[in-house]
Amino acid sequence: MQKSAIVFGATGLIGGHLLRYLLDRSTHSKVTAVVRRKVTFNHPKLHQVVADLQTLNEVGDLLVADDVFCCLGTTRKKTPDLNAYYQIDHDYPVAAAKLTKDNGAKAFFLVSSVGANTESSNFYLRIKGETERDVKAIGMEQNHIFRPSLLTGQRRGKRFLEEVSEGILAIVNPLLIGGLRRYRSIPAASVARAMSKAAKEAASGNHIYYWDDIKKLA
Repeated sequence: MQKSAIVFGATGLIGGHLLRYLLDRSTHSKVTAVVRRKVTFNHPKLHQVVADLQTLNEVGDLLVADDVFCCLGTTRKKTPDLNAYYQIDHDYPVAAAKLTKDNGAKAFFLVSSVGANTESSNFYLRIKGETERDVKAIGMEQNHIFRPSLLTGQRRGKRFLEEVSEGILAIVNPLLIGGLRRYRSIPAASVARAMSKAAKEAASGNHIYYWDDIKKLA
């Protein structure tokens, strides 16, 4: 039986790839993209809902699906205010998980980060750890948490230094072996493919995916 899906953050680096994969594959018959601005293409399976954290409850009756994918996130450059940052990286994913579980969702797929830890002294990693903790506490039948390290891919307005950094990472990656393999950079498209395939396997319980796990699925 085909399932339905919701994608939060469908215009981001990972979310953009994920949306395409879900639309192109037969696993899901309906894909709802929750976005602040609509995507610029049409697809028979695509339904768009314009919303953010502040307006999420207003569109709650439209957010019914089996699988929920959360690719939300920001950067300190885009969101220097720490309270706003926390709302985007923590409050919004947790609210999305709660609302969709109440609407009957069975599985939640969350993009987090390698090193996520509620006790971390690093602001970013502590938020990611708290988000994972609070999403799991909601009690979905399945929680799939993806912990990539540095992401590579075509960003909007990519700068010269970012392109140089990706070249350096390609050299450094093979040097990260053993337990350090999880810190290897990875294409955003690979994370998206892994998320879509994890949904197809539909394994119950809590699951965490690092570099090796993501590469195997992708």
